[in-house]
Amino acid sequence: MSLPFFDHAGADGAPLPIAMAHRGFSVDGLENSMAAFRAAAELGCRYLETDVHTTSDGVLLLFHDGTLDRVTDGSGRVADLPAQDVAGARIGGREPIPTFEELVTALPDVRLNLDVKDWGSVRSTVEAIERHGVHDRVLIASFSDRRRRAVLKQLSQPVAASAGVVSNALFALLGPVVPGPAFRWLMRRVLRDVHALQVPVRYGAVPVVTAGFLRRAEILGLVVHVWTINDPAEMRRLLDLGVAGIVTDRADLLRQVLEERGEWAGPRGAAENPNG
Repeated sequence: MSLPFFDHAGADGAPLPIAMAHRGFSVDGLENSMAAFRAAAELGCRYLETDVHTTSDGVLLLFHDGTLDRVTDGSGRVADLPAQDVAGARIGGREPIPTFEELVTALPDVRLNLDVKDWGSVRSTVEAIERHGVHDRVLIASFSDRRRRAVLKQLSQPVAASAGVVSNALFALLGPVVPGPAFRWLMRRVLRDVHALQVPVRYGAVPVVTAGFLRRAEILGLVVHVWTINDPAEMRRLLDLGVAGIVTDRADLLRQVLEERGEWAGPRGAAENPNG
């Protein structure tokens, strides 16, 4: 890809698969915490997948759910609470919810795959990216293609982006049945501002990541990242198939697989588990 976000190569300049730590790395369930993000970075992961929600007073948080209830000792909708109230909640009863600003300043070398979870976070995401000048470090993702496009439209510089659910579904379902020229014409319009297809191995009973899917993506200049893969055997299978990246909760296991294949970008050696 031409965008700096995707620049990920070995010493010889050959592209390497991207290892993307899903909500950081924590075997203790401390997802989207600074502890999890730091643990992933200490393993050598240069890419972090995370989510954004915005407080009632406009602070952009790295948090997956719309409410605090599932993963913290607090409760209530993030969008209804001021940042001061959210600051008292603890992920797993231990870790505070980080802000976007905390992560981009504490870990200046990592790249962030940002899933914009709600419409209230469109403007705050734009403002945060502009304020910190991290256009080269972010990829904008969302299940909603409209929400993703709303973010991209307001940014002053191009950033990497991945397709939403509808676009991914059209690509996966129409690819095997629509003639090649017509399919490519249609997808160039549907995916006009997309650089990556981030997909599961299958949607229900429908296989998604196949040799044909990857071939069609390559023809259109799109990279394919697969989520969320935690089994080493499946990691190897997907890498053999030719995926450009894997999103995982087990960055430690993915590092080991990539080291075995000579495709790890960081220092070689047995990966330690920073979570104990």
